[in-house]
Amino acid sequence: MLSKNKLIVWIVFAMLLGIVFGAIVNHQKTKAFEAAKENSLSSCNGNKQHEKITAYFYNKNERLSKKETAGNFSLLSDIFLRLIKMIIAPLVFAVLVVGVAKVGDFKVVGRIGAKTLIYFTSATLIALSLGLVIVNIFEPGKTMQLELPEMGSEVGIKTGTQTAKNFVNHVIPQSIVEAMANNEILPIVVFALFFGIATAAIGKKGDSLISLLDSISHVMFKVTNYVMSFAPIGIFGAITAVVIQQGLDVLSGYVYLIACFFGGLLFFVFVVLMIICTVLKINFFKLLGLIKEPTLLAFSTASSEAAMPKTIEALEKFGVSNKVVSFVLPLGYSFNLDGSIMYMTFATMFIAQAYGIDISTADQIKMMLILLLTSKGVAGVPRASFVVIAGTLAMFKIPVEGLLLLLAVDQLLDMGRSATNVIGNAVASSVVAKWEGEKLN
Repeated sequence: MLSKNKLIVWIVFAMLLGIVFGAIVNHQKTKAFEAAKENSLSSCNGNKQHEKITAYFYNKNERLSKKETAGNFSLLSDIFLRLIKMIIAPLVFAVLVVGVAKVGDFKVVGRIGAKTLIYFTSATLIALSLGLVIVNIFEPGKTMQLELPEMGSEVGIKTGTQTAKNFVNHVIPQSIVEAMANNEILPIVVFALFFGIATAAIGKKGDSLISLLDSISHVMFKVTNYVMSFAPIGIFGAITAVVIQQGLDVLSGYVYLIACFFGGLLFFVFVVLMIICTVLKINFFKLLGLIKEPTLLAFSTASSEAAMPKTIEALEKFGVSNKVVSFVLPLGYSFNLDGSIMYMTFATMFIAQAYGIDISTADQIKMMLILLLTSKGVAGVPRASFVVIAGTLAMFKIPVEGLLLLLAVDQLLDMGRSATNVIGNAVASSVVAKWEGEKLN
C-alpha cells in the first residue's frame, strides 16, 4: 500500500515541508526588518513625520524582499506546471479524436453531448445555489469586521462582462495551432470533434491516422508519469512561496471565511456528489480512491489543469470508456468547474455583506441565473473567477474594490476550488458513462 501511494506520501511531505520552511523564512525576514526598523526609529528623536516615513520604507522593503525570495521558490512550481501544461494540448486532441472516431456515428456524439450539457447545467445550478445558501446562512462578510478598501483602489482585474463575442472567441478557434500554443482547451475540443467525425467518415483511409493518434495518446500518458516524478518538488516550491510572502498569520483574520467556504466545498463533494452517485449506483468512494492523486495535485498546485492527464487515466481504470472520458472531461474544464462556480456567488455576496449592502432574494436569483451563463467558456482566462466576479459586482452596483478583501487568501481558496473541480468532473464523466449504459468498476 505504501509503495502504491508513494507519490501521494511525497506530495503530502512536500506540502508540510513547504509550510514549515516558508514559515521559518517568513519569520526570519520579519524579525530582521523589525530589528532594523526599531534601530532607525530610535534615531528619529520623536519626529513623528520622520518615524512615519521610516516605518513605511522598512515595511515596503520587507514586502519586496519576501516577494523576491518567494519568486525564487515559485520557479520550482512554474517549471512543474509548465511541464504539465505542455502535455495537455496533444493529449486532449489525441484522446478526443480517437474517442470520437471510434464512435463513428455523429448521432452518438450528439447524444453524449446533450447528456453532458444537461448534467453540467444541473451541477452548475446546484453549485451556484449552494454558494448563495452558505453565504446567507453564515454571513462571513458581516462577522470579519475588516477595514474596507478605499474607492478607486487598484484591483488589477478587468470588470468587463462576458459578451457573446467574447464567448465565441473562446469557443471557436481561428487557428488550432494558436489554440494549442495557448492551451485553450475548448477550441481544441471543437476542432478535435470536427477532426474525429471527419476521420470516421472517410472509413478505412482514416484507420492509420486513428492508430497513430491512439499511440500518441499512450505516449503522452507515459510522459505524464515521468513528469509526475517532479510533482513533490513543484509542490514544495508553490507552498513555500505562498507562506514566505504571506506568512501563516494571514489565516487568523480569515478563519471564518475559509471555514465557511471549505465547509461548502466538502458539503458539495460528500453530500451533493455522493447523493448523485448513490442514486445512479456509482461507487463514489472507489472513484474518490482512484482520483485521490490528481485531486491532491490540484489542491497543492491550485491548478485543475495540472490534474487532467492523471484524471483521464483514473477514470479509464474506473471503467469509463475512452469515448466518454475524452469528450466529457475536456468540456468539463470550461463548463463544469463546480468549485469555481460555487465561489462566484459566495464571493460576490461576501463582498456585498462586507460593505453592508443588502441584496434582495430576487436579485440573488437574478445573479445566479446571470452567472449560469457568464461562467461558461472563460476557463482559458487568467484568474477567470475574479474576472466574472468583477463583472457581477459592477452589474449589481457593489464596489469592485471589495475584491481586495479576498486577494490575501485567494491562493488558499483556489486550492480548494481546484480540488473540487477535479472531483466534480470525475463524477460528471462517470454519470454520463452510466447514462450511456456502461458498466463501471
